[in-house]
Amino acid sequence: MASLSTLSETSVEGLHEPLSPVIEKRLRRAVLDHTATEHRRSFLPLVHLGIPGGKEVAHAHREDEPTDPWLRADIVHSMRRRVGVPDPIVWLTRAGSTEIEDVDLRWLAAARQAFREIGAPLTYVVVTRNAWLDPRSGVSRRWKRLRYRND
Repeated sequence: MASLSTLSETSVEGLHEPLSPVIEKRLRRAVLDHTATEHRRSFLPLVHLGIPGGKEVAHAHREDEPTDPWLRADIVHSMRRRVGVPDPIVWLTRAGSTEIEDVDLRWLAAARQAFREIGAPLTYVVVTRNAWLDPRSGVSRRWKRLRYRND
């Protein structure tokens, strides 16, 4: 597995500072919604596609299901067609820290392939209970206490 420093030193893809206020708000909302809705310590990773806090579709990642990179890319294509929103974000919610895991990279590769095939820009992050991370660039945000606010 590649280290975060290796990925961020060689990557030109992904999010870069400064983030637009719209992206900042959407990614904060993804973390907030995940924290508010998932209370278990152990749960399946979920791939989400859409607008956090708005229209989205999700797919559960099961380690015991046979998948390959092309099938995962087809799943992302299907999710994009079903959600039907312009400029969707792809985010993977899972337990644990923001340390990059194999599941993060599997779904990143699938999303990258699917978005590249249609010529669309990809915003992809990994979301945990208190943070999000772009595994391509290393850009992230972390909170100690995240609350809903009126903005």
